[in-house]
Amino acid sequence: MIYVIATLAIKPGTLADVTVAVGPCIEATRNEAGCLSYDLNQSLTDENTLVFVEKWKSRADLDQHFKQPHMVEWREKGAQYIDGRNIEIIDAADVEIL
Repeated sequence: MIYVIATLAIKPGTLADVTVAVGPCIEATRNEAGCLSYDLNQSLTDENTLVFVEKWKSRADLDQHFKQPHMVEWREKGAQYIDGRNIEIIDAADVEIL
């Protein structure tokens, strides 16, 4: 199992635009082979911080996700709204769960 935590810093005042731009990508991604969950969350303490929390069956499924047309489109449309990002990819085999 692969987990992805992708934190985005968006430009102030662009949340509504980001939501419109990313909507089709979220819908299409949830239908991809190997996608177990794909959610976008907003920070409770910083309205300009968004976090994707993703769960994939395998790294191969995740790698295919990055190549999908809806991901390419989201990257192109979303770039104008994003000030920074941090992406963490976690292999469940290396994570201790208590």
